[in-house]
Formats: sequence, C-alpha cells, structure tokens
Amino acid sequence: MQRNSESLLSRLAPQLSRLEKRDWELWAIVSVTGVLVSLGLVAVTLPSMFLQRDNIHIEFDVPRPLVLGLIVLMVLMNTYLVSRRLELRRVREELISTTLQAQLIEQQSFIDPLTDVYNRKSLGDITQRFMKHARRLGNPLTFLMIDVDNFKQVNTKFGHLTGDTVLAELGAILKKAIRGSDAVIRYGGDEFLICLADTDSDGSETVVQRIDKHIKDWNSASNLDSFNLAVSIGIAEWHEGESLDQVLDAADRKMYQCKNAEAHAPSI
Repeated sequence: MQRNSESLLSRLAPQLSRLEKRDWELWAIVSVTGVLVSLGLVAVTLPSMFLQRDNIHIEFDVPRPLVLGLIVLMVLMNTYLVSRRLELRRVREELISTTLQAQLIEQQSFIDPLTDVYNRKSLGDITQRFMKHARRLGNPLTFLMIDVDNFKQVNTKFGHLTGDTVLAELGAILKKAIRGSDAVIRYGGDEFLICLADTDSDGSETVVQRIDKHIKDWNSASNLDSFNLAVSIGIAEWHEGESLDQVLDAADRKMYQCKNAEAHAPSI
C-alpha cells in the first residue's frame, strides 16, 4: 500500500506542479494589470491634486472613453480570471481522477479476484520490495508457504465452486492473521505465500498460531458439512546473499515435511 501511495504521488507531483505554476502565472498577470491600472489612475489624478486648507482636493475631468475602457478592462480581466481558474480546477480534477483510475487498474492487475490477495504476477515485485526493505534496515524477513490439505477431495466431492469458496475463505483468514506491513500472495492453486516483514522464524510462530485459531473458528462455525479446513505451513527465514528461489524452495520443502509428518485426519 505504501508503495502504491508513493507511486501515485510520483505520478501526480510533476503534473500538479505544472498546474500550480500556471496558476501563479495567472495571478501574476492579474497583479501586473492591477498595478498598471493603478499607476494610470495616479498619473491622471496627480496633476489635478492641490491642497485646500487641511485637505487634499482633487478635481479633474475624465474622458468618457477612458472610464468605459477601464470598466471594460476590469470586466474582461475578471472574466478571464474566473474562466482560467475554472479551467485549471477542471484540469486538476481530471488529472487526479485519471491518475487514480490508472492506479486502481494497475493495482487490480496484481490482485487475485477469487481470494482478494496478491496474485502470482505480483510475486517478483512484492518479494523484491520486502527483501530490499530487510537489506536496507538489516531486519529479518520470513516467508510462510501454505498449502490446503486434501483440497482435491473438496473439488471432487463438493465441486469446483465450493472449492473456490474455500480458497476465498482461506484468503480472508490469512489476511486477518497478518499485519498491514505484511503481504499474502496466492502462489498457485491452493498454495499461498505470506511475506512477514521485520520478523524472524521464531516471531512467525505468532502468525501461525493466529492462522490455526482462525481456521478452528471457521471449522467450528460448520461452514461446510463434513469438511474441516486444514493447512500445512512451511517457514523459511531469508538471509542476505540468499536468492528468492532458494528461500522459497526451503519454505516449500518444510511445508511438505509438515504435510507428511503430521497424521491428518480425513477432512471429508
């Protein structure tokens, strides 16, 4: 989210700056015109000024064309000012609206529509961002590889529509278990990847416990008759010099070790 905000600001800033410059140029034109008109009035009235006792008495005749010209000039300047201000406001609103729409479309392209978490397309971008953050601050970074147990049986017995529902529910559970600084990615099929910023492998156990609790609550609510949702989780902490493939392979191996080591009861 922070990166999206920074991207949006980086797009808007130069264009808004140009609009602000045009706005200042507009006010400069109006100000210069006002000064010139004022100087013209002073030039006209100054020769007619004289002292009368304690007062300054001004008596002069102004040609009608000059008065009409000044009135027309002020009306034109005000009309120009108002029209330009309205045009700048419209351009500014269109710019912000267009940029927001483009940002939304770009963001949606990285979101899995079924589970409402990041999709596989966003994997490289998000993981590199997390790794750069960890490298810059010297903080730990941990990945959780998550796989739904016996998911093929769900599709076989209840159908793919129910299977999609289970995946969507799991996506919501995983998002609920993490912080705003973390990220959930649908790695593929019924596999998910969680990126835990500023967290070592020991600290990730807290997230695992939250996931287990939310899954137990989901099962207790009997969301799907004769089915208990269960997942296997592999934990791998990233270290400097380690590639993304290496840390994900480690998380994947530990996830399958967990799946094979635990004697899961039949879920269906």
